[in-house]
Amino acid sequence: MARSIPPASVVASGGAPPVIVVTGMAFEARIARGKGVEVVYAARADLLERALSAALAHGCSGILSFGTAGGLAPELEPGALIVADAVQGPFGRIETNRNWTDRLSAACSGGALRTRFRRGVTAAVSAPLVTAEDKQVLHRTTGALAVDMESHIAGAAAAARGLPFAVCRTIVDPAWRTLPPAATAGLRDDGTTALGPILRELLRQPSQIGALIELAGDARAAKRSLVLARQAMDAGGTLIVDAIAP
Repeated sequence: MARSIPPASVVASGGAPPVIVVTGMAFEARIARGKGVEVVYAARADLLERALSAALAHGCSGILSFGTAGGLAPELEPGALIVADAVQGPFGRIETNRNWTDRLSAACSGGALRTRFRRGVTAAVSAPLVTAEDKQVLHRTTGALAVDMESHIAGAAAAARGLPFAVCRTIVDPAWRTLPPAATAGLRDDGTTALGPILRELLRQPSQIGALIELAGDARAAKRSLVLARQAMDAGGTLIVDAIAP
């Protein structure tokens, strides 16, 4: 029997109109949630677009793409935090809102994030980049610092509606890292993770265990930076409606 795919999850909290935060994974959504924020997430593009459209129907003050990203610039370590000036992706180049981006940069470039912070162009793709070679090619052709699979969707929705758009992403797999098949085996369409497929992949090819352990360390660094960035956003008031220019 075919298994139905549930709609992408929506986590709402706070007043109106909220900032809509777009992520791909459930753990990113948990970090992003907060007062005045509505979070939509899904790993599959059509589910994410559907959830975002539903959230937009209730109104919002801006759209923020937030979460992890693959590294493209070779000097960026896991946990490096990027606030983007623009996204280069399937829909062309989408500029972020300058005022909002400046405020996010000011909030997220101090304290423990000071040495991890970068600002520049990011890239977006419709399918995962898993090999170091593919990342090198994209970096060479776009000059982007990092890549994700949600920012072009968030940016296109914002552009179509004349809404402010911003991007804050942290590196989880650096440019030199090729992901083992087990790393993506358990990712469900709705952005949650299933352990069974990962274990089956490891049983099929136990040599992946070392690479998966390294990736787990990278993920811890990325999650820590996301948490710090989210705390900095609250402290700096950068998700307050009045702080976002039209």
